[in-house]
Formats: sequence, structure tokens, C-alpha cells
Amino acid sequence: MSPMSKRIISYNINGIRAAQRKGIEGWLAEEQFDLVCYQETKARPEQVDMSKVEELGYHHFWHSASVKKGYSGVATLSKQEPDLVEQGCGIEKYDQEGRILRTDFGDWTLLNCYFPSGTTGDVRQDFKMEFLDDFFRWIQELRQERPKLIVVGDYNIAHTEMDIHDPVRNKKNSGFLPEEREWLTRWFDSGFTDAFRHLHPDQEQYSWWTYRANARQNNKGWRIDYQSVTDNLRDQLQEAYQMTDVVHSDHCPVYLHIDL
Repeated sequence: MSPMSKRIISYNINGIRAAQRKGIEGWLAEEQFDLVCYQETKARPEQVDMSKVEELGYHHFWHSASVKKGYSGVATLSKQEPDLVEQGCGIEKYDQEGRILRTDFGDWTLLNCYFPSGTTGDVRQDFKMEFLDDFFRWIQELRQERPKLIVVGDYNIAHTEMDIHDPVRNKKNSGFLPEEREWLTRWFDSGFTDAFRHLHPDQEQYSWWTYRANARQNNKGWRIDYQSVTDNLRDQLQEAYQMTDVVHSDHCPVYLHIDL
């Protein structure tokens, strides 16, 4: 594999310490990905033993929530040392929740993102919609300076009816609301490619399942974890899919192979 060929994982792990107890580091040792983007770490770096990850040759970078303990947070593991690491987007109300981590490598940038969920009610749904608008504007500015972007993470939105097991009954639920889906359409129309959907236009795969009612065994899921690449990287996409048989969380890891 060429040194510019990158295997990237995005994974909402629903608590890094819980995922460690479920053997995630043994899985990483077997797979040897180039980059691993965790969302929902629910910890600060000093609370977590990362010695096994370091033994595997990873540098690790964190953006943890400062607003409350055991909440949100992202971490990026990288075999290659980045040229730049930057936490947040410069907007305090999002940055205090530890939602965005930027790493630059040469002429391309990886953004590890955990979008807000609106499932707890109107206040957080409004917060989510504000985040989407602010994030969109911030990314358009960033692209002026860094035109090659890979934006991975838990977007907390299923885009189309192919991305959710029951579109009819979920159409009034946060994560599949018309205005959220319209935002994702606008996002992909603004110069981003949905890597999985580009390579697999007709395939139905999910990345998250509720813990209720054996949803995962019955594959009643949602695809809410994405790898967006700027259109100038579209032709370099090699593979993208959901690793649905890997279980350390209520999400599964989402795999991207790109030749940069």
C-alpha cells in the first residue's frame, strides 16, 4: 500500500473506557488503521490509560467537553504525526462540548466531528440546528485555506429513506426531520461527496442501532455516521463501508480507504 493510501476509521464509541473494557484495543491491534477518529469519548485524556494505543504506534489527540464531565468529546489516533492539531471551531458554546478536532497532514485536513443530538427535546434540537448552520459557514471559510477536507464523524442525521430502517414512522423524529435531511442535501451539494453513497449508491447499511428491542440483531438501524470528502478527493476514494459486525458500542465503525 502506498504511503499516501490511508485507512481511516470513524467510530462513535459511546464511552472510551467502556469500549476498552469491550476489547477495542485488541481490535485496533489486529486492524492497524492509519487514523482512528473516536466520537463520544466521555472522558478527559488523563482519565484514560492509552499505553496500549501508544504501543501500537499511535499519537493521540483529544478535544474533551469542559462543560460537564463524562459527556461528548472526540479523540483522533494517528500513526503519522500531524502538522497541525486544532480543537474546536472558535465558537464557545460548541467548543465547550468537545465536538470538533482538526488534524492537518500535508495539503489535506481531517476533521473528526460529533454533531449534537436533538433527541432530548426542543432546546437541544434548536441547538443542533444552530450548530448545523454555524458549522456549514465555518467549513466554507476553512475550505478557502484548506481545500482538501475529509469530514468524518457522527452527524446524528440519516440523509435519505435508504439510510433508515423505518422512514415513515421516523419522519417526525430528531435525526430524520425534513429540515435536518435538507441540511445534509445542501451539505453534499456544496462540494462534498458522501463516500459510502458514492461508492455504493444502492446499498442499505446502518451505523447505529438503539439498544432496545434487539434492534441490532434485526438490523433496524440508522446510517448517521458519515465520511464526507471534498469533491476534489472523490476520485481518490478506494472503499467505504460500515463494519457492522464490530461491536464495542451502539454504533459500528465506519471505514474509509482513500489514496491521498
